[in-house]
Amino acid sequence: MHQISDFRSDTVTRPTPAMYEAMQSAPLGDDVLGDEPTINELEIEGAKLLGKEAALFCPSGVMANQIAIRIHTRPGDEVICEAACHTYNNETGAIAGIAGAQVRPIASTNGMPAIDEIIASIQDSNVHHPRTSLVTLENTHNGRGGRVLPQDQVIELSKQLKALGLPFHLDGARLANASVASGKSIAELAAPFDSVAFCLSKGLGSPVGSLIAGSKSFIHEARRIRKMLGGGMRQAGILAACGLVSIRSMVERLAEDHALAKQLGEGLKTIDGIEVDLDAIETNILYFKVPGREAEFASIREKLAERGVLALYLDAKTWRMVTHYDVDAGDVEKSIDAWRAVMAE
Repeated sequence: MHQISDFRSDTVTRPTPAMYEAMQSAPLGDDVLGDEPTINELEIEGAKLLGKEAALFCPSGVMANQIAIRIHTRPGDEVICEAACHTYNNETGAIAGIAGAQVRPIASTNGMPAIDEIIASIQDSNVHHPRTSLVTLENTHNGRGGRVLPQDQVIELSKQLKALGLPFHLDGARLANASVASGKSIAELAAPFDSVAFCLSKGLGSPVGSLIAGSKSFIHEARRIRKMLGGGMRQAGILAACGLVSIRSMVERLAEDHALAKQLGEGLKTIDGIEVDLDAIETNILYFKVPGREAEFASIREKLAERGVLALYLDAKTWRMVTHYDVDAGDVEKSIDAWRAVMAE
């Protein structure tokens, strides 16, 4: 148990001791000039992990997603995505600002819109309509509670999009969580997509960085767009060294985070006034409600913090808590006790 039990996000993780050691000993070069050995090593291993021809290291998942969208679209095009997805809701309007494209959102309950609805939303060649040029999904789906996409439906959608000549992009920020939860390899989950963004921080613990993966020609263009967006770094091997630790040793342990999230949900469900759907807890993200006390969210958050527990209150009158490398079973029990005490006041 930690003095501060921070459940706000899995982005709050600190580098592991192995990462600090790797940073100190990493051979360095200049990534923009192409001779950064640790970056090159990470990109080769990352491409293999994701089952793609090539990969590119990016400073953030937002940049990785937006590079892909920028390559797959032209100004005035339309991107189809799930209504609560990160690329649409949490990337500061970058689809419009960087790619000049607009979004057609389709709602779902678990992060996977109905295939028929996606296909029906693809614009025809009518001159009055924007051209549909890309379909995106997110796995796991943060906005739907860390849900794992049904792979059979993803494969079927991919087949239909391929027949229509439309590219398919995956925001796989937490794809490693989806892999551990589903028992399918990361490469298998990424296979139906033309491009994939994959986060090395969050549950995998790196302080900075994401990979974008696809064909060699796609990554060649991605490198140019990354430079345009200011993502070309120099001795970035100190960051890539952490990424290598992440993909080599931090994936399997995600099962611990998933078990703790379920434990947390089960504990919260025993508290009067808290509503938790245990069936929706598939990975490390827990969403729940405190109906009737929405106006007290700031006070509740403050009282939790006084007890050493940090949680997020979202706009949809929903609380979110996320398990990760830097919380343990003791933190979960402390959190449940804190919630019980606050709800009793």
